[in-house]
Amino acid sequence: MALRPEPFWQACSHGPGTVKLVIVESPTKIKKIQQFLPPGYVVDSCVGHIRDLPSKKSEVPAAHKDKEWADFGVDYTDDFKPHYITIRGKGKVITELKKKLKDADELYLATDEDREGEAIAWHLVEALNPKVPVKRMVFNEITKKAVLHALENPRPMDNNLVQAQETRRILDRLYGYSLSPLLWKKVGGNLSAGRVQSVAVRLVVMRERERRAFVTGSYWDLLAHLESGGNFDARLTHVDGKRVATGKDFDKDTGKIADGKDVLLLEEAQARDLAARCQSGTWKVTDVDAQQKTSNPFAPFITSTLQQEANNRLGFGAKRTMQIAQRLYQEGHITYMRTDSTLLSQEALDGAKDAIVRDHGEAYYAGPRQFGKNKEGAQEAHEAIRPAGDVFAKPEGSGLSGDELRLYALIYKRTLASQMAKEQYTTTTVTLACEEATFVARGRQTDFPGWRAAYPQRKDDDGALPSMSVGDAPNCAGVDAEGHETKPPARFTEATLVKALEDEAIGRPSTYASILDTIQSKGYVVLKGKALVPSFTAFAVTGLLEKHFTQLVDTRFTATMEEQLDEIASGDADWVQFLTDFFLGDDGLKALVADRMETMDPADARVIDLGDLDGDFAVKTGRFGPYVELEEDGERHSASIPETLTPDELDAATVQQLLKQSKEGPESLGKDPDSGLPVYLLNGRFGPYYQLGDADDYEGKKKPKRASLPKGKPMEAANLDEALFLLSLPKKLGDHPDGGDVSVGLGRFGPYVMLARGSEKDYRSIPKGVEMDQVTMSDALELLAKPKGGRRGPTVLREMGAHPKSGKPIQLLDGRYGPYLKHEKTNVSIPKDMDSAAVTLEQAAEMIDAKAKGKS
Repeated sequence: MALRPEPFWQACSHGPGTVKLVIVESPTKIKKIQQFLPPGYVVDSCVGHIRDLPSKKSEVPAAHKDKEWADFGVDYTDDFKPHYITIRGKGKVITELKKKLKDADELYLATDEDREGEAIAWHLVEALNPKVPVKRMVFNEITKKAVLHALENPRPMDNNLVQAQETRRILDRLYGYSLSPLLWKKVGGNLSAGRVQSVAVRLVVMRERERRAFVTGSYWDLLAHLESGGNFDARLTHVDGKRVATGKDFDKDTGKIADGKDVLLLEEAQARDLAARCQSGTWKVTDVDAQQKTSNPFAPFITSTLQQEANNRLGFGAKRTMQIAQRLYQEGHITYMRTDSTLLSQEALDGAKDAIVRDHGEAYYAGPRQFGKNKEGAQEAHEAIRPAGDVFAKPEGSGLSGDELRLYALIYKRTLASQMAKEQYTTTTVTLACEEATFVARGRQTDFPGWRAAYPQRKDDDGALPSMSVGDAPNCAGVDAEGHETKPPARFTEATLVKALEDEAIGRPSTYASILDTIQSKGYVVLKGKALVPSFTAFAVTGLLEKHFTQLVDTRFTATMEEQLDEIASGDADWVQFLTDFFLGDDGLKALVADRMETMDPADARVIDLGDLDGDFAVKTGRFGPYVELEEDGERHSASIPETLTPDELDAATVQQLLKQSKEGPESLGKDPDSGLPVYLLNGRFGPYYQLGDADDYEGKKKPKRASLPKGKPMEAANLDEALFLLSLPKKLGDHPDGGDVSVGLGRFGPYVMLARGSEKDYRSIPKGVEMDQVTMSDALELLAKPKGGRRGPTVLREMGAHPKSGKPIQLLDGRYGPYLKHEKTNVSIPKDMDSAAVTLEQAAEMIDAKAKGKS
């Protein structure tokens, strides 16, 4: 790509304008920044990216559509020259900015201070072609002091930073647009591959393989309940001087004590016998060890640690965390939220000190304290995430509420804690003897909370032990023999996957939220509670990439690529050579993909290796999802795997059940007494369900009536009475005293009662534990009389203003499926590639009008 040389900034001549135009990325920043600037400055927004590589061949200019590189939008035959186009909908933005630029005598580009922001500024110069001096204005918090300092200290464009970001964009395009078509052809479905995305999926799959291969071991120990001036517990550690086995002593592959471990594995009978003897035996304290210790505070937040802690403490996903942090930044509450630096500015250090003294007292301050240095070539802002300004607003006085307040409070407390005194505490270990057994009790006493006063841990202290001395004889209230089983490694959560990516130096903090969103939206992983569980597709795609593109999903190789991009950012590496080595040549990605397109057998690519399933069947993925296949007596039998079933739930017994149903046909539970049609129990893509009759029993295009089994109910518990009831739903219970029909039904979110008056319907969920077929008309009226509750409704993110035509308000809300616009009865979802915080009133009105026009 041809970047403008640095002298460009001095070469531009003054135009005839009388104002200074400042361009920011998000329109939500305009009002805040405008109030800080002197007269004569006008702030406007480019609403994020204005240009990008074409997403499909049809967007490539006609002159290039017949070129071999047209699908990529990158001419890899000419030093990887990118062919940018204006993003759909941004032509109007560029036109309006050009109009304002005509009246300007200076242009300030105030996009974010990171690689992406630098690239957006460069694209603005390319698109606007300004004839006036252009200055780069950067700040990492939206406060008057920061904005004015940036205005007084502009800098030239950092071409190396732009080059690094554009190289990253081209690299990801070459990677994704090369491998994704291969996946479509060999595996099928709407699949995608990505430089960081595919490695993230592989980490989740590798963890699931470990879990499936894990062999459980069992062991017993004792827990004694004692009293000596206070109650406390002690756990068995040794018998006759030999250490008792714990979970860490087992081999995960065999479920037995690992080789080389000289420990005693207690059986149940031994444990119960020893427990009985200790319960009536004599106890004696043999040793008391008290040690004074300290703990250091955590570093202030960077992007990845903020995502981890917000997930752990607040239950926020990475995407939600970044959306809230973006709003806090744009409203001037925190510094820039995309950073990999733990450093704090002098202003921040002073602000933290004042806040600590104000909130906790001088004894709690121990700063200034810095945590490491910026990495050489670091792409992000130069300071940790902290409260904005030189005076930190207390959470309760910030004017914030809801999720914004909760996240701001977390940032505030973490920042203060980083500058506070060490925690001081005392650990006490008491060793006790009874019979041939040795027990240990441990206690923890906080002497001075230090930084934990601002940032307490979720787990409370273990508690202090009562005062004891060697020779004391505690009383025993009881001894429990406890059986344990070793557990497989925990699945990744969003927080732990972010930490794993960070530890492996894969990707950048600013990309983690989008990566987690992509691997879930593409169906590679599903959430079970907080756990990320890989899908069958994830196993198939990961297996293919590991076999045929080993290097591309190797964590070390991916991390090395990040290091090379950092070298480009610092001007120490040539970007063209980097892309050439990666994509072209005999061992480049282009040649490798071309070879696999010709030689790879799709039948092999669709086989899913789960590692531990015994049998002659195979698990595969196809056009309509995953299925199991069995070749028997020269015939091939197959059965779909329900979409509600994840790989961790698939065992040999389930496979046999699916195949049996497929071969023998649906199981009839009996007949419907009203229609005389058979009632079947089936298991389909979306789980087990009841069906009334066969397709032949219905005329025309009408399909057999179906009803899903209640959530969590096994097929073995299915019965005809339940089937007939569910197939009759929705079932009218009676007439409402005030008019309307009252009925009971089963919907997407569970059982409900409903009041229908014409087109208006009012729902109430049936409480858990109440059987649907037991709900009476009286019960239904009682439920309908109660105010709506249960799931959290949509949250109002922003009042956009009045619609220019109707005068009615437009709201931006956060709903179950993401942010959307609401105007009267019209709802419009915000596209995933659009920053909801950056949507203007004009854009909102256009989107709403387009939706209304489509309905008419």
